[in-house]
Amino acid sequence: MRIELRQAGSAQLLGQLELGELAEIPQPGHWFLHGSRSFLVLQRHHRYQLCNGRYELASVALQVKAERQPSEARWWNGGWVIGDPSCRFNARSPLLRCAVLPDGPCDRCAHHSARQG
Repeated sequence: MRIELRQAGSAQLLGQLELGELAEIPQPGHWFLHGSRSFLVLQRHHRYQLCNGRYELASVALQVKAERQPSEARWWNGGWVIGDPSCRFNARSPLLRCAVLPDGPCDRCAHHSARQG
């Protein structure tokens, strides 16, 4: 199966690869390496084709953003987050750390506090 890498926002084709080149198709919010480049998957679009009266998955288009995985990214509750997910201000997102100190780091933030409840 063909996997297309498309630039998020412009949908420009960055490259194509076959499923065998990846262990699995990356989900949105995950980073993966292709060659020497690192990408963050923002969206995933499935493309189907009618074959013998049935629709079959023909290809997957990944809307990606070329970026290196931050060193402070961590796996938490089935997804990647940047910074400390136990802080009440953390966005719990692979795109944004928090509203108070988006560039981080969390350990130097004066507003760092534990999430309640």
